[in-house]
Amino acid sequence: MAEYDAIILGAGAAGLMCAAVAGQRGRKILLVDHAEKAGKKILISGGGRCNFTNVHTAADRYISANPHFAKSALGRYTAQDFIALVESYGIAWHEKTLGQLFCDGSAKQIVEMLLDECDKGRVDLSLGRAVTGVEHADGQYRVSLDGRTVTAPALVIATGGPSIPKMGATGFAYDLARQFGLKVVEPRPALVPLTLGGDEILFRELSGVAADVVATAGKTKFREAALFTHRGLSGPAILQASSYWRHGQPVGIDFLPDRESGWLPAAKRTTPRATLRKLLGSTLPDRLAETLSERLGMTNEISTLTDRKLQDAERALSHWQFTPNGSEGYAKAEVTAGGISTADLSSQTMQAKRVPMLYAVGEAVDVTGWLGGYNFQWAWASGWAAGQVL
Repeated sequence: MAEYDAIILGAGAAGLMCAAVAGQRGRKILLVDHAEKAGKKILISGGGRCNFTNVHTAADRYISANPHFAKSALGRYTAQDFIALVESYGIAWHEKTLGQLFCDGSAKQIVEMLLDECDKGRVDLSLGRAVTGVEHADGQYRVSLDGRTVTAPALVIATGGPSIPKMGATGFAYDLARQFGLKVVEPRPALVPLTLGGDEILFRELSGVAADVVATAGKTKFREAALFTHRGLSGPAILQASSYWRHGQPVGIDFLPDRESGWLPAAKRTTPRATLRKLLGSTLPDRLAETLSERLGMTNEISTLTDRKLQDAERALSHWQFTPNGSEGYAKAEVTAGGISTADLSSQTMQAKRVPMLYAVGEAVDVTGWLGGYNFQWAWASGWAAGQVL
């Protein structure tokens, strides 16, 4: 029976970071994953270039039942700290829109960097071996790995959430948390495309058409691209809004965020023979301009329409409401919202408050970031926080 100072379940972003930090502090660490390779989600992220952090990281860009929980870890291990690590390995990177940082080369560089950091800490890796049981007695966690048993006084849950099941993702973290009496905030797909049905199926015919919009879910707004798909709505603006959307609620779209109020009656005076489709076509893709004009029943020249009707059309175009009938689920969700309740964890150490030496980090926890590198920064920061105290 092999003995360790800590066993970390899950060799994703948070688990790798936690293992590297604890190992380099002299702890004897075992990092376990049922996958044959470490960092599988890292490898596919950012189109294979890994959107590894965001320079605008702040706790208000995360969703949690406790909006303050993430502040401690994010404040102590920042985006700049991770950038410094990346640069120390000579990994070239670039900034895209909205503070998103990507590798110039491949996401493999980030995984190799983290594995090198684990090597520096003499971390033992056990890959391609399923956990068949976890027990806690006499101050020791006993983990069964396909017939082999390992023990340690500390256990870290870093197995993520059920998003992208084809990568091997499961709800194992929640089962384990419940086994030890931790509450779980109901998990749901986040950063996920939304589906349309009923009368709104018409918009599916615009599959492949994208536009710069402001998408609103609840009180939260995002200005980015929205994309019509053969199933409904996607694109960065929709993925962002999806994390705040609840079934039965509408998603608002402002198709013309740069137009000032009164632009349509003003256009009637300057270009009376124009159609709404032509006016919209100067800003929006032709197919979308045509569909919106038809839905509004405004296909004639705008000179034939009253100012009141034009003002109503303006409001509709800036407050268009879709009512999704669902989402594309965990299969297409980039992350999982909800998870192990922050009420049961220390924000300083990620340790369970009522279970000795049990920790939870990364996506398994009820902390979900915006699109664009925020979830990786939470993985690095929460893994670092736990790694400091193991």
